[in-house]
Amino acid sequence: MKKKSFVLVTSLLFFMFSSQAFSAQAAAKRILCTTFPVFQITRNVTAGVDGIEVELMIPARLGCPHNYSLTPGDMRKIASADILVINGLGMEEFLGAPLYEANPELVTVNSAEGIEGLLEFGHSESGEHPGDDKHMEDQDPDSAPEETAHSHSDLNPHLFASPGMAVKLTVNITEGLAGIYPDGAGTFRENGRRYAAELNNLAEGFTTLAGRLINNRIVTQHGAFDYLARDAGLKIVAVINAEGGSSLSAAGIISLVKKINQTKAGAVFTEPQYPRRIGTAIAGEAGIPAGELDPVASGPENAPLDYYQTVMRRNMEVLENLLGVRE
Repeated sequence: MKKKSFVLVTSLLFFMFSSQAFSAQAAAKRILCTTFPVFQITRNVTAGVDGIEVELMIPARLGCPHNYSLTPGDMRKIASADILVINGLGMEEFLGAPLYEANPELVTVNSAEGIEGLLEFGHSESGEHPGDDKHMEDQDPDSAPEETAHSHSDLNPHLFASPGMAVKLTVNITEGLAGIYPDGAGTFRENGRRYAAELNNLAEGFTTLAGRLINNRIVTQHGAFDYLARDAGLKIVAVINAEGGSSLSAAGIISLVKKINQTKAGAVFTEPQYPRRIGTAIAGEAGIPAGELDPVASGPENAPLDYYQTVMRRNMEVLENLLGVRE
């Protein structure tokens, strides 16, 4: 009899604790992030807070989702989420009406809301558009990247590629989550301050480096580095394709090489989210080196929390090696 009673009590205790664990899990706040950059910031801000689950909507290696389409898996993620953290500034045009049809209770944190000092997309330093549509008639459709079809009238959404602007994204995400989930507000703000301090150190590093460069005039793939160039003191004298494409016609290449020679640019920089073939060819025609800068629009699955810092320090090394520095 005692043995049966012991088994019964043990079973009841197991059931109680299992139920409590299930309830705690069911009550966890599910935070869904649209893109890799805001996912990484959100992971840093929420680190160590119990009852928080952070998930990325699109594949980590996809990059910026300008022409992305929602999948059934995305809709399931949206339906089960409590909070949606977005980049904003038109980056998530793919969401549209299905977002709140799938989850009317979803609360959105716009990481770019209220940020000042925004730039228009697609303008080089001169205000021209090297690689614009008029040069695209020979584009190879097989080389088209994932990121396409920007509008010149849109604000540039690539704030995350500048550590200084990423600080502002961090502040918005921190305060947005603190307002929605007061239980974690203290830790969110502590984490946010720490992460922002690390980003500010990176921003200062870029500014110091740009002041030492022998040649600070560069050519970029498209508008991903406009904020970094402005904030650090680099000069983007031309862009390969303001629209985010990866190929130019022969006339477009000739025009761009002429621009590079006129402005005495120091190097052409492509991005890992794009094929590098066109950038390398243009650099070869212009007689200047080609390299790769990563705006951290994408990254590996299960990236470490300090992945952004690691990539940005590597970007600094690339700039230094290709453009040279004064002693």
